[in-house]
Amino acid sequence: MDIPADADSASLRLARPFLNRRVALRFDRPLGSRHPRCGFVYEVNYGYVPGTLAPDGAELDAYYLGADEPLEHAEGRCVAIVHRFDDDDDKLVVIADGATPPGDDTILAAVAFQETPGAHTIIRS
Repeated sequence: MDIPADADSASLRLARPFLNRRVALRFDRPLGSRHPRCGFVYEVNYGYVPGTLAPDGAELDAYYLGADEPLEHAEGRCVAIVHRFDDDDDKLVVIADGATPPGDDTILAAVAFQETPGAHTIIRS
C-alpha cells in the first residue's frame, strides 16, 4: 500500500526504529479482555513498549499477533506499523520470534476489532 504524503507524524517517527527489530512488550489489554470505555473485546494481546513515550502521553502501543492465550508480557519482532490517519497514535505489529510475517490483509483483519477501515495503513519500512 502506498504511504500518503502526510504520513509523517510524531508517533510514526517514534515507531519506525522498531521495525524489523526485537521488541519487549507488556500487555495491559490481554486477549479476550474488554475495553474499559468502548466495550469491545480485544481479539489479540494489546499493550505497549515499556520505557517509551508516545505523543498521547502513554507508552507506544503494540498488537501482538499469533498468541492464542492471554499474556502479561512477550518478546518478538516488529513486522509492521498500523499508521492511523485520524490521530497521532500509531501501533506496532509484533509477532513471535520465528513466526512467518503476516500479510497486510491478515494484519488488517486481526486489528479490525479496534481500527476503523480506511482510517489507517500498514507500514513495513
